[in-house]
Amino acid sequence: MSDTPEEYDIEAGNRLFSGTCDFILGVAELKQLPDDQLNEVAFAGRSNVGKSSLINAITGRTSLARTSHTPGRTQQLNYFNVAKQMYMVDMPGYGYAQVSKSTRNEWHKLIRSYLRGRANLRCVMILIDSRHGLKESDIELMKMLDETAVSYRIILTKTDKIKNDEREKRLKSITDVLKKHAAAHPIVTLTSAHKKAGIEELRAIIASYI
Repeated sequence: MSDTPEEYDIEAGNRLFSGTCDFILGVAELKQLPDDQLNEVAFAGRSNVGKSSLINAITGRTSLARTSHTPGRTQQLNYFNVAKQMYMVDMPGYGYAQVSKSTRNEWHKLIRSYLRGRANLRCVMILIDSRHGLKESDIELMKMLDETAVSYRIILTKTDKIKNDEREKRLKSITDVLKKHAAAHPIVTLTSAHKKAGIEELRAIIASYI
């Protein structure tokens, strides 16, 4: 579900994720990046936004991406090969994390270098907790992607945890912000990993970037 109807090829998305989906490597330094013959879509978000749970829901696996109640569990760029047709990249969480300042700085350096220099990166999915909305760290990432002309979409997570009227207010406020960002897709996608809401739609969106 999204705030405005879009045309999606749901069958293509489900077909893509009915195939293999394998973790291939974790990248702690840019020199470890795999070849760029396949297009890739990256998932970014504040620590504890529900990124791993959403990736598991998209792929139909229960433990492909590790989930944890401890913020900062993902500490590298985790690469998944989807049906040998594209890469999905699980990025380290930004914002609050229970790690040292030096480690957090290294994560941020890795994220920035990756986003600025990866030619086959087609889109960044910025995950936002629907209960909290956009934070300053999200805006900072959006500005950087605008500057480097990397396309991105806003994906609201945990939408089952808020009431309908609150959700509509959140959608409007975020949509208004997106109008000021050149590289942003104008439509927000709503998801719930727990309820499986918006999962087929998100699969189709991802498949469109092959």
